[in-house]
Amino acid sequence: MSKPESSGSRARARELLVQALYQMQIAGHDRRELAAQFRERRDYEQVDREYFNEALRAIVDAQASLGEEASAFMDRPLDQLDPVERGILLLGFYELRERLEIPYRVVINEAVNLAKRFGAEDGHKYINAVLDRAAREIRPPGERVNRNGG
Repeated sequence: MSKPESSGSRARARELLVQALYQMQIAGHDRRELAAQFRERRDYEQVDREYFNEALRAIVDAQASLGEEASAFMDRPLDQLDPVERGILLLGFYELRERLEIPYRVVINEAVNLAKRFGAEDGHKYINAVLDRAAREIRPPGERVNRNGG
């Protein structure tokens, strides 16, 4: 059984989240369908399941507001991005806005790593720029410190 607090299991959860968000965009699956499908995958056992389930619910339920928020920091409409980059940005904005225990630098770094792994050739540069601009506003300097140790 994996340790939910392990950074490795959280990183693997993010990988599955990006895959689930991609599938949602391409195939139109709803949150319950996605959750059921991903729970059946062998690699689901190696992720921070609590984080995965909570984040999937929150991102799918708030995708319109997350997308609107992301668009304020972008030079093009969100729907013009590749579905992989779009999913990564939705995840990044969710973490910046809702998961204050995750340092903003970790949010950005994890998103960049996901974009390097799954995205278009230079997609990680765009992800980095958008999330960096957003972090300055969403997490002003006094709020950018990690208050909860992790």
